[in-house]
Amino acid sequence: MTAPQPTTVSIFIGTSLDGFIARPNGALDFLPPDGGEPHGYNEFIASVDALVIGRNTFETVLAFPKWPYGKKRVIVLSGKPLDFSKVRGGAVEQMSGTPAEIVGKLAATGAHHLYVDGGITIQRFLRAGLVHRLVITRVPVLIGEGVPLFGTLPQDIRLHHVSTQHYPSGLVKSEYEVIR
Repeated sequence: MTAPQPTTVSIFIGTSLDGFIARPNGALDFLPPDGGEPHGYNEFIASVDALVIGRNTFETVLAFPKWPYGKKRVIVLSGKPLDFSKVRGGAVEQMSGTPAEIVGKLAATGAHHLYVDGGITIQRFLRAGLVHRLVITRVPVLIGEGVPLFGTLPQDIRLHHVSTQHYPSGLVKSEYEVIR
């Protein structure tokens, strides 16, 4: 009998240079259209078994011209009923619970690489000590205010720098592993 594969929780996100992932109203208009030039997202998303997003992120992506996650399994965290009727072609389900409970439920279904997205959701998973990897792409723009990537933490989270790449458009992508 083989041991179960551990679950890895990753973040892959774009921010303004001043650390915001969206404007105060949730708008993402400061991000380059279609993510700008290729910077590893397609390779990253191909490695993911499931995405875990919050209700706010779900409502934001519903307004996109097309469902951005293709057939990838998407879990929307919310304690309130959600309407999935506008999702065209996606595999979307709803869960609630603590970050540890969510990871446990998904691991039990064979999801071993989770992509966590959305400000509040990322912050909750970081505070719970469940994030293993962060890939942050900084966009060369200052927006002054908005939804911060990071919120308050109960203690420092030490990171190990893995790599940094810069792109002709000015994007700068840095990858970190959380030190356990």
